[in-house]
Amino acid sequence: MATSHFLAAAAATSSSSAAFRPPLRFLSLPPPSLTLSRRRPFPVVRAADADAKETTKPKVPEKAPAAGSSFNQLLGIKGAKQEDNIWKIRLQLTKPVTWPPLVWGVLCGAAASGNFHWTVEDVAKSIVCMLMSGPCLTGYTQTINDWYDRDIDAINEPYRPIPSGAISENEVITQIWVLLLAGLGLGALLDVWAGHDFPIIFYLALGGSLLSYIYSAPPLKLKQNGWIGNFALGASYIGLPWWAGQALFGTLTPDIVVLTTLYSIAGLGIAIVNDFKSIEGDRTLGLQSLPVAFGMETAKWICVGAIDITQLSVAAYLLSTGKLYYALALVGLTIPQMFPLPQNFLFTIK
Repeated sequence: MATSHFLAAAAATSSSSAAFRPPLRFLSLPPPSLTLSRRRPFPVVRAADADAKETTKPKVPEKAPAAGSSFNQLLGIKGAKQEDNIWKIRLQLTKPVTWPPLVWGVLCGAAASGNFHWTVEDVAKSIVCMLMSGPCLTGYTQTINDWYDRDIDAINEPYRPIPSGAISENEVITQIWVLLLAGLGLGALLDVWAGHDFPIIFYLALGGSLLSYIYSAPPLKLKQNGWIGNFALGASYIGLPWWAGQALFGTLTPDIVVLTTLYSIAGLGIAIVNDFKSIEGDRTLGLQSLPVAFGMETAKWICVGAIDITQLSVAAYLLSTGKLYYALALVGLTIPQMFPLPQNFLFTIK
């Protein structure tokens, strides 16, 4: 998927410079109604209450696995070791494992611009764009998502930092604001650095931040709808950073908008993977994720189908624009993954 993603970027820039290039940026939004009050905005659902309503009681671990990994903890993924170091906990909330797709999106945008050059200044710009997209705005998105998911996590993963009380509510809210303002500040800096008359990178960052907020927070809470929520997530992780990278070094074009919109549908499929581990909490709290709405088996096929069909659709689009060899290369990269993906994914998630 990542290789074909970059191949599409190469196709987009085939008429301009052949040089390889990088920048980055991902988008997230400010939480306007976040408050330092310790009141919880909606009722807390305890795992015990959920169990009482279920005929089959799911076993929910009350503590992190005894042999939890420090490495997993720093990446912010499951199987993490419980920590009491506040800075490690803060890093865990930002989920560093989710940053690379944003960095890759910026790289693709920079490559597609045709104007990235391996100079000290261009490399420095791309690194700042990556910092904005990854640690700052993706970190903001992940932290705010964990904040609004704290009641679901109290059911699915009660040992996570927020539901377990390892980090206070005020500390979480402070982290959300610091990451958001840092990301928006870097976006404004990049516009000045690039000499933009219109601050396009700042507004992309602001728009992405808003999308992240309404994805996680009521009353809209896009994630309550599996289709809309997962497409919004896919757009944030694929389309927005690509646009930021391209805008930093060049100009957004209709071709790029079409290409990244198609790839955002693949992001929908990728986003479904995260829904499987939360199915019990989602069902209890009424979130219509795709595994809840369609069942595990159907959701698995939607997941792999969205990824494969999207890449083949991009190949068809490249063919329609006269880029035969890029289209054939993309098909050649997609077909081999179509067989191991169902075998390794469909039959391992139970």
